[in-house]
Amino acid sequence: MSKRIAVTFPGQGSQSVGMLAELATAFPVVRQTFEEGSQALGVDLWALSQHGPKEQLDETQNTQPAMLCAGMSVMRVMDQQMGQSPLVLAGHSLGEYTALVAAGVIELADAVRLVSMRGRFMQEAVPAGTGAMAAILGLDDDQVREVCVAGAQGQVAEAVNFNSPGQVVVAGDAEAIKRVAELAKAAGAKRALLLDVSVPSHCALMRPAAERLAEAMHAIAFMSPRLPVLHNVSVSEANDPAAIQQLLVEQLFSPVRWVETVRAIAGRGAEVILEAGPGKVLTGLVKRIDKSLAALPVFDPASLETAMESINA
Repeated sequence: MSKRIAVTFPGQGSQSVGMLAELATAFPVVRQTFEEGSQALGVDLWALSQHGPKEQLDETQNTQPAMLCAGMSVMRVMDQQMGQSPLVLAGHSLGEYTALVAAGVIELADAVRLVSMRGRFMQEAVPAGTGAMAAILGLDDDQVREVCVAGAQGQVAEAVNFNSPGQVVVAGDAEAIKRVAELAKAAGAKRALLLDVSVPSHCALMRPAAERLAEAMHAIAFMSPRLPVLHNVSVSEANDPAAIQQLLVEQLFSPVRWVETVRAIAGRGAEVILEAGPGKVLTGLVKRIDKSLAALPVFDPASLETAMESINA
């Protein structure tokens, strides 16, 4: 008897030069997926993901389409191996777009073009060096919100990623986020780490990018999902294509409610959560959110085999 599964897709930060190389050797669909995305964008995403340079792969407008192709290629491999459909899909930030492609809402080619624009709009919304993000470890959600209010001092400082209990990411103006990090340490945080990112995602500074994204979506066909997708903004499903577009626009300047998302997945009866794509970030978060769930990454032949054995055990 197969276990009931959910599939999650990672966002920016999980990319690495050489990602999915072993999986691509074993499964041609990986390269085929990257080629599909590359043709749509006019950029060789496979070469970029395999050979870098890292600085170029880490540019937001490149990272987003590369990670989308990565997550979708792993999903296609799993589709070939699994005898069942997932109960539900979800993605962390950018990963939500991958989930929507997997659910048949957006064609891969359209999604690759859209997330590349999303990355560019995000980068252009905030001049380099003026925004920042920091991970606050060891405070509860309300404490993080309180230090954001205290540290803002007329600037933007918001709790934006509720990743796991005691791990919240804040974003906003660089000076404000530095103040928030110091206030968090004074309030008893175990750590307050400034993140190596070029864009302060999911805060009010992203509203100009969201407006441009809304315009760009007019040219792209959205369909109703074939599989349930839980959205970052609402932690619920949307079936109307216009509503899905609106949720993606709001996602740019709204928190990623990942703790609630994982609990909602568990509430639907999922027993195993698979992370489709490079890295193990979401797998680690699941283990901190709900220890009753099995969480497994899939990014190479060995991890794929482990995941399939776990589902069918």
